[in-house]
Amino acid sequence: MIEHINWYPGHMKKTRELIQENLKLVDAAVEVIDARIPLSSRNPIIDELVKNKTRIVVLNKSDLSNEEANRQWEAYFQKQGNLVLSMNCMSGSGASRLLKLLTRLQDEKNKNQIRKKPYRLLIAGVPNVGKSSLINRLTGKKSAQTGDRPGVTRGKQWLNLPGNMQLLDTPGILWPKFEDPKAGLNLAFCGSIKDEILDMADLALELISVLRRDYPELLTARYKLEELGETPLETMEAMAGKRGCILPGKKIDYERIANVVLDEFRAGRIGRITLEQAPAAEEEKERTKDTKVKTDTKAKREEA
Repeated sequence: MIEHINWYPGHMKKTRELIQENLKLVDAAVEVIDARIPLSSRNPIIDELVKNKTRIVVLNKSDLSNEEANRQWEAYFQKQGNLVLSMNCMSGSGASRLLKLLTRLQDEKNKNQIRKKPYRLLIAGVPNVGKSSLINRLTGKKSAQTGDRPGVTRGKQWLNLPGNMQLLDTPGILWPKFEDPKAGLNLAFCGSIKDEILDMADLALELISVLRRDYPELLTARYKLEELGETPLETMEAMAGKRGCILPGKKIDYERIANVVLDEFRAGRIGRITLEQAPAAEEEKERTKDTKVKTDTKAKREEA
């Protein structure tokens, strides 16, 4: 089992300092998070830095996450006083709605002002969450580098947006230590931590364990399994058999099936999956569970 994942290169320390230095120059912060792991992809350092600035939370990759879960997360962040949008920054879905929102905020800032000031934004988030794709959609050109690996954006960039708006791009920033090991795992599942520092077979096994518990029907359908194995390892081996990930001597090619599972999860081919439930939804789930237990207990007593 993967217990500890830490990755905090020197440039991330510089990114934190960069945000601190430039925050006073901006009117609002656009925080891009991964809709599949909304809590794990929210950096507490950014939360601390942004403080009382207007916050726009962009639930990116919402096309890969569960639709009902997207609605629950939108409600959760709105209750916290944030402006919230679900988007697919790669395709541009939701970009026009974001621009309209920014235009409204800019108009509110410049209301009754003779000289219209530029509306300045800071865009931030963890590595590989889709910041550069969003910037390119907002600017209408390839202003920022994009990539499917974390750590593509390297330095501070001020970019011009339509309507006299300016945007500060920053490199992705992780924090020095994951207090909750699940956060590190979730970020690794979604590709926000470099694969090179991870054991891919172990990581895939952890993901399969989660999917067996929360999305068993998607797992059996995607890998054409009649049933899941009794353990995550047996399930992984059955998946390897279905995909032909077999070495000479009929041995399982764990590395190959691990890459298949992680690639297909990250691309949304297994299905629309959200790995974290909104707290309100989680509480409701627990209440439903407690109610069922009480109902079952009452029924047993009546039978007796």
